[in-house]
Amino acid sequence: MKRRRVGGVMTQDVVRAHGDTPAGELARWMAEWGISGVPVVDADDRVLGVVCAADLERAGRAADGCRDRSAAALMSAPARTVRADDSVVRAARLMSAHAIGRLPVVDEEARLVGMLTRRDVLRLFARSDEEIREELTDDILVRTMWLGPRSVQVSVRDGVVTLGGCLDTSGQVAALVRMARQLDGVTAVISRLGHRREGPWPPPDA
Repeated sequence: MKRRRVGGVMTQDVVRAHGDTPAGELARWMAEWGISGVPVVDADDRVLGVVCAADLERAGRAADGCRDRSAAALMSAPARTVRADDSVVRAARLMSAHAIGRLPVVDEEARLVGMLTRRDVLRLFARSDEEIREELTDDILVRTMWLGPRSVQVSVRDGVVTLGGCLDTSGQVAALVRMARQLDGVTAVISRLGHRREGPWPPPDA
């Protein structure tokens, strides 16, 4: 079963600032590139913090303005980051929990390798119903559970998956429902599945 990873949806060509980058330059970059945040890195490209449009606006309302202020003075630090091999679901939960719209993506040495935005996440989760149905059938039913592609009736509408049919064990039903819920883009799962006997999945001797 596929789990979408941050590295597959992040932006790799990232506009970045250094601690001494002037606020005016940051504002110009945001306007020119249509972005709402810029990561701040050190000389080794390690992420120090993030300056977002809201930081510039707050500084601009201050008595001394922000014209002469630097990225180091304006940034939110330390930055919350994710790794390229993290799941997009984990990244989305991090964004939601901390009310942030972007996450720098770093390697094992905390060096910047990309940027994940809320727009990237929403674009992924706005998958078509047919894409969800195909992944559920091919990756879960066939490759993971070793069932025939027509062993379960699968329908998807507006991200809601409906499963029908009869499987061998109760554990098989529970596993299928659980894995379907974990698919990117699925908003709910309706199970109309039956089973022939009580039992785990996979069986103990599998």
